[in-house]
Amino acid sequence: MDNNQTEISNLGEFGLIERLTKDFPLKNQESKLGVGDDAAILSFGAEDVLVTTDLLLEGIHFDLRYVPLKHLGYKAAIVNFSDIYAMNGTPKQITVSLGVSSRFTVEHLDAIYSGIRLACELYGVDLVGGDTSASVTGLVISITCIGVASAAEVVRRS
Repeated sequence: MDNNQTEISNLGEFGLIERLTKDFPLKNQESKLGVGDDAAILSFGAEDVLVTTDLLLEGIHFDLRYVPLKHLGYKAAIVNFSDIYAMNGTPKQITVSLGVSSRFTVEHLDAIYSGIRLACELYGVDLVGGDTSASVTGLVISITCIGVASAAEVVRRS
């Protein structure tokens, strides 16, 4: 790497997000808050729509030697729900996308989804879509959560 290059760690997570997204101004009146908080805010009347996504990577966010797959599925859903709750909203729907290497079986994926199902049942959230893909690096889980909040009661980090 060139010596004039900036290490990602020098910026930190929020500094990196700011740098990568600063040239993306909001263009639609429904987009009240974009990148930079726990969830985006989309306004469609008296209620705001909150949207958040979390990506969990094997070897970075979890180690399968220590985490049962059902627990991992539950955690993956809950971390998204918590972003909606943090803004005083209610999670309503999720989409689940998986990148899966060849070492995983259908039964492994059943276990992950059993944890996701448990979280959805406990918190009243619907699974409404997602995607799957092959992965050469292990397991990747990406969940997007959609929630709602009263426009007058949304809580931002600021």
